[in-house]
Amino acid sequence: MLVFPRELRFGDCDPSGIAYFPSYLNILNGVVEDFWREIGFAWPKLIGELGIGTPTAHISCDFSRPSFFGEALTFKIAVRRVGNKSLHLEHGVFGLDGLRWKAAQVIVATSTENHKSVAWPDDIRLALERRVTAEPFELDPKEAMVRAGRA
Repeated sequence: MLVFPRELRFGDCDPSGIAYFPSYLNILNGVVEDFWREIGFAWPKLIGELGIGTPTAHISCDFSRPSFFGEALTFKIAVRRVGNKSLHLEHGVFGLDGLRWKAAQVIVATSTENHKSVAWPDDIRLALERRVTAEPFELDPKEAMVRAGRA
């Protein structure tokens, strides 16, 4: 499971200071980009050099509590399953008071030449399979503070 801290910025919020849900998906996309870099396949390499795209085929979200401008959030990504051409991720987004929202996402490997699905290359598959976990999401409030540099 990989963990990425992120402060909720002014541009992520609606006029009342609450996280604007489309912005959440944009933030999540950035966190997924960080995930690929963390496992050794930054998007410039994956897309530009290897010709592998990673579009989202499915995403579902459940929102539990609002988040507010300036709050420290912790995004957790768990690899739940690696298919021949797909990747199943689970996301948990936490504030100091616990879960704010979660998402299930299916990413598909595609050729950047013809945009058709392709099997994961062996090295990418191995990097993904090493991270498959059934570990549930949990976050201690103090862990969130430490990760955000506020402890």
